[in-house]
Amino acid sequence: MNVVRACLTAVVAIFVWTTAAWAQDYPNRPVIMIVAFPPGGADDATARILQEPMQRALGQPIIIENVAGAGGTLAAAKAAKATPDGYTILLHQNSLAAAMTLYPKRTFEAENFVPIGLVNTAAGTLAGRGDLPPNNFDELLRWAKTPGLNIKFGHPGVGSWGHLAGVLIVQELGMPVTQIPYRGAGPVLIDMLGGQVDMGVLSAIAAAPQVKDGKLKAYAIVGRKQFSGLPGLKTLVEHGHKKLDFDFWHGLFAPAGTPRPIIDKLNAALRTAMNDERLLKTYAEGGMDRFPPEEMTPEAAGALLKQEIPLWGEVIRTNNISSQ
Repeated sequence: MNVVRACLTAVVAIFVWTTAAWAQDYPNRPVIMIVAFPPGGADDATARILQEPMQRALGQPIIIENVAGAGGTLAAAKAAKATPDGYTILLHQNSLAAAMTLYPKRTFEAENFVPIGLVNTAAGTLAGRGDLPPNNFDELLRWAKTPGLNIKFGHPGVGSWGHLAGVLIVQELGMPVTQIPYRGAGPVLIDMLGGQVDMGVLSAIAAAPQVKDGKLKAYAIVGRKQFSGLPGLKTLVEHGHKKLDFDFWHGLFAPAGTPRPIIDKLNAALRTAMNDERLLKTYAEGGMDRFPPEEMTPEAAGALLKQEIPLWGEVIRTNNISSQ
């Protein structure tokens, strides 16, 4: 028995020593950052703005790999199966939480990821076409009670944040809508400008120039903070709708089993990057905010993901939303 115990102790000691040595040498080659959505959107922009200062902090290049499709689940599945050595990380968002309910045949669970840290939030806006009758939030609520009204509400695709946030918003506000899916946020904006859809949840940074030109109307900020690009526009919570207290966020994750010392190095590089002046300026101009330092820990990222799984799960089940 003593021999067995001694052997086990030796094995554990070798594992701990090997892991520590491995982590000390990390990184010694480029790191791949999988992004769950295609170029041109907020996810890709977030990754590319983060890329340069974070790779500078790590001392190795970060290579961005866009793996789009199936509401971000293709990227999540690829990251979950990657070797847990710190050389493959995943940039994802709220839809990772939604996928746990929306995609029952997925090949991963939340437990297949280790959080690295939260990156940013991005302001959204409840917007409408420029010739929509209501001119402000209160008028919108009154207009929504018009007998026989059916609002065409565009969204970027089933299970997207714009879709699920929109479902929550119209339920809370009592708006009669028909949800119209698109392949991405860009086409929603184009058709709203063209009058084919009435309303939707748009990126605040994308909507702001159109609002200023009178081509769109903005009724409220979707998120926890006002957006400087649409000054004076209140959040939905500030309008008294406390159930709509949520943000569109991005976070970094690694495959489960990635050693904690490596996670700590990645988190430290993320924190350093998030203090970069150029990054902060670019994010601010894009309607994005970094998380407070106390919320940039791996534990905070894990807690937010865990918190949002039942939130979006309830929305999906209550409204019989299907990925099919």
